[in-house]
Amino acid sequence: MKRSLYLSCAALFLCLTAAASDFDSKVKPILTKYCYDCHGDGMKKGQVALDHFKNDSEVLSADDLWFRVLKNVRAGVMPPAKKEKPTSEEIATLETWIKSSAFGLDEKNPDPGRVTVRRLNRAEYQNTIRDLMGVNFNTTEEFPPDDTGYGFDNIGDVLTISPLLLEKYFEAAQKIVTEAVPIVARAMPVKSREGERFKGEGITGEKLDFYKPANVAYSTKLPTDGDYKITLDLNVRGAFNFDPARANVVFKIDGQEKLRKEFGWENNKKHKFEYNEKLAAGDHKFELTLEPLVKVEEKKTFVDLKINSITIAGPTNPKHWAKTPNYDRFFTKDEAPTNPIARKNYAREVIARFTTKAFRRPVDDKTIDRLLAIAEESFTTGKNFEDGVRQAFLAVLASPRFLYRIEETTAPNSQVAPLDEYALASRLSYFLWSTMPDDELFRLAKESKLRSNLRAQVNRMLADGRSQEFVENFTGQWLQVRDVEGIAINERAVAFRDSDLPKPPPGERRRGNRIQPKFELDGELRRAMQEETQEYFKYIMRENRSVKEMLDSNYTFVNEKLAKVYELPGVEGKNTRRVELPEDSPRGGMLTHGSVLIVTSNPTRTSPVKRGLFILDNFLGTPPPPPPPDTPELEASADKFDGREPTLRETLELHRSSPLCSSCHTRMDPLGLALENFNALGAYRDKERGMPIDTSSKLITGEEFKDIRELKKILADRRYMDFYRCFTEKLLTYALGRGLEFYDVATVDRIVAELDKDNGRFNTLLIGIVESAPFQKRRNVTAETASTEQNKKVALKN
Repeated sequence: MKRSLYLSCAALFLCLTAAASDFDSKVKPILTKYCYDCHGDGMKKGQVALDHFKNDSEVLSADDLWFRVLKNVRAGVMPPAKKEKPTSEEIATLETWIKSSAFGLDEKNPDPGRVTVRRLNRAEYQNTIRDLMGVNFNTTEEFPPDDTGYGFDNIGDVLTISPLLLEKYFEAAQKIVTEAVPIVARAMPVKSREGERFKGEGITGEKLDFYKPANVAYSTKLPTDGDYKITLDLNVRGAFNFDPARANVVFKIDGQEKLRKEFGWENNKKHKFEYNEKLAAGDHKFELTLEPLVKVEEKKTFVDLKINSITIAGPTNPKHWAKTPNYDRFFTKDEAPTNPIARKNYAREVIARFTTKAFRRPVDDKTIDRLLAIAEESFTTGKNFEDGVRQAFLAVLASPRFLYRIEETTAPNSQVAPLDEYALASRLSYFLWSTMPDDELFRLAKESKLRSNLRAQVNRMLADGRSQEFVENFTGQWLQVRDVEGIAINERAVAFRDSDLPKPPPGERRRGNRIQPKFELDGELRRAMQEETQEYFKYIMRENRSVKEMLDSNYTFVNEKLAKVYELPGVEGKNTRRVELPEDSPRGGMLTHGSVLIVTSNPTRTSPVKRGLFILDNFLGTPPPPPPPDTPELEASADKFDGREPTLRETLELHRSSPLCSSCHTRMDPLGLALENFNALGAYRDKERGMPIDTSSKLITGEEFKDIRELKKILADRRYMDFYRCFTEKLLTYALGRGLEFYDVATVDRIVAELDKDNGRFNTLLIGIVESAPFQKRRNVTAETASTEQNKKVALKN
């Protein structure tokens, strides 16, 4: 697909010849002047040489190389700060040649690429089942984790399906259909309440001790006079070893005794009691009393009584029965017609309506005929109509057309074509909601009006509560916020490093002076850290603020527990809310969020390397290559300080003095060291092991700073275009479900240019993505495409 698909072989040859000529006359002099000291004339620093090409075809086919050159020159990483820099005009010349000649990009007809057909990932499957079937299905427990690619779990290339997963999909379809699709139109009303709804003095029916008298009761209001069936479900729980405890259990309905029974030690045995009662409309009281029969002095282990539930079913008279929950979701009539033809037509209507929603597009008649045959086979062999429809629904949920997001275009025989509006609706809904399109998107797609109403729909969808899925799934993977729950941090080890106590000599353990952590990284605090990042992102998104505020701001989102860690006074309660930061606060911006600081730390200490790499990868878009396999561990450098405990800064300085380590660590370390005032738990400190922390450094691009405040200002004021580009690439990757390639540069540049014009407003970025060629169009693999690719290869060879 490189270069225009529409060029003939001769035209393509002329185009490539001109591109090679421009390289010799315009680009090579720039490379000779600024790059060959390290990457030419026999030098191959970083295993990169820019003068090794044997012919023009090698120059023009080195896409990966020119992609790296473009990113590093734009970011100011190359040439290094100590070297002479090219002028803005020279950079523009280099950029233009790479995009138009080396990449062969056509600004007017950008290549949209081609997304591998995507399976629904766990989050998308769960949300789609919720919206389609009206039930909650826990995919985290039922399905294995999804693979990830480019940092996200919605990438088509990695969402494979194994035999095990296929089997689980069949099992899941059976469970879901059984739970969601009722087999009768009307049913007896049933109210079931757990034992915790029985209340007493300081106790509930959840746990009643056989050695303590207890009285608990539950009251409810019945709407209708009638006959009711009351079911009391109890559980006697004893320890593994016998205990002599015994007690009378008395159950009353409106003061009338219905049960008096003696219970003794049993190892987790259930008891169920049923009563048929004639009850009037109004308030009713259900009461349970426990009367101990053995003195507490005889207690050996324990015996408890648990009220599992009380179920009130009725009235039993069918005239009072209610419409079965979920029935109207699937069926349009209270009863299926008895006439065979009318019955078949009704089944077709029900199945076609459901399948269209499940497949997220209109369904052909042959598919409906096959599903109808499945239903007919069931309800013509003794089962009722609804049960037959269930079997058809089961086949739908097990179908690849449900499990995969099948996309069609408006012109299947063209090499590049717009997605049809149903595919566009799915792209939009799974991007912003991680679920299937709703009725509004379906309606617009059916009327071919979605594309013309795209901006209004984006705004509507962002305001909808389902956009929380976008917030959690994108930030959870872009910034690894999902990982906060499972990261192990040793609070005592972290607290010790922040204390003034010296490290004990080798081989000795410290005695006494145990350091108590100021706070515990429990589940509640972890959730508060996750919520800070999610609410921060959502605020910028919903309020259409500048994405620059992700780098630096005067506010954050905390609750009381997180505010104490951040030493922010005046915040009370468990609810996370927006808080203005003190004028000189080191907080503000996502780099100083507790979630980010924790996922970039080691279990016992901070990691400037991890933190620096995290910023390069997720905020600046210029991550270094992976370290060579023989790279020495950072801790190995600490052994060279003659028994003295070095600071992390000293260890890093020695580590990167090695030529093998220098090129990468020169990029990462300054960024990571700027965050050293924040320990591995995200709390601020001035010292480590009694020594002042020095966070000053110099970026590889030449800017100097003394602390995180100055670094954030540099990033937000001078390097924000790098962030614009990096954030756009991350969001576009997530939206498309594929990694970006060299041919996506033109699309990213166009979006970033519009973003910069509007001072980084989030909505401008989002609209730029959903209106871009890669989001709106796709390649079609055709014979013509293959022929054009062959023409290109012939031209390059000649």
